[in-house]
Amino acid sequence: MKKIPKIGCACEKPTSDYTEYRSSELGIDHTNGRNAEVMIQQCKLCQRIWIHYFVEFEHHSKSGRWYKGIVTKKDRSQITPENAVEFLENLEWYVYGGSYFQSTGTFGEGKVNVDV
Repeated sequence: MKKIPKIGCACEKPTSDYTEYRSSELGIDHTNGRNAEVMIQQCKLCQRIWIHYFVEFEHHSKSGRWYKGIVTKKDRSQITPENAVEFLENLEWYVYGGSYFQSTGTFGEGKVNVDV
């Protein structure tokens, strides 16, 4: 995967708002019963493409969590709901947060925690 540098755009801030993006649904990741929502987001300012992954387990309180990471246009065409986690885990960095982490967002890298 291509190294994607931080350029100081507002979309890189962990607390960036969804209104800063154009979004389209990629689909649902049903792997291991997650039923996670996977979206493609494009920053309105810098035009970079983000993969956004959200999962929440209704029978567990404070289980909501999301991850988002920048992907190249080339990689975007290869991403499916089922392999989105693998793409995120292979990025140099991503942003994550949610009630599970008791966080509105922070930077991370490596393995993502998307199962109960």
